[in-house]
Amino acid sequence: MALKGMLLVGHGSKLPYNKELIETTARLIAEKTGDYIIKPGFMSLNTPTVEEQLEAFRREDIEMLVVVPLFLAKGVHINQDIPELLGLPKGERCGTFQLNGKAVPLVYANPIGSDPLLAELMLKNASDAIAELKP
Repeated sequence: MALKGMLLVGHGSKLPYNKELIETTARLIAEKTGDYIIKPGFMSLNTPTVEEQLEAFRREDIEMLVVVPLFLAKGVHINQDIPELLGLPKGERCGTFQLNGKAVPLVYANPIGSDPLLAELMLKNASDAIAELKP
């Protein structure tokens, strides 16, 4: 049975934490589900790049590729750079991905945005910070 591919896209940074965060998140997703082959890719400063991971997916037996940006909000990378790398027409979020001599659906997900889960995470982070102050 063919799996879905998930390309988890991070911005990239000179600091190692950004790369570690994206790679750890990819691993955590993989631990939660067996439905995806997950590969992290970066827009700049880190490897593997988005382009390198797209090429790597061309060798996988996947039935669909989902590109998920690990970004909070829409910006130039989300609205322009990533869609261009994916070959998507302006404003489109669905297309096709060529691999192993066939075309499979390609879907481009939204960034995190204003999600209630993000609010819960910020409340958790605030509680954790307050807890650190207690003797």
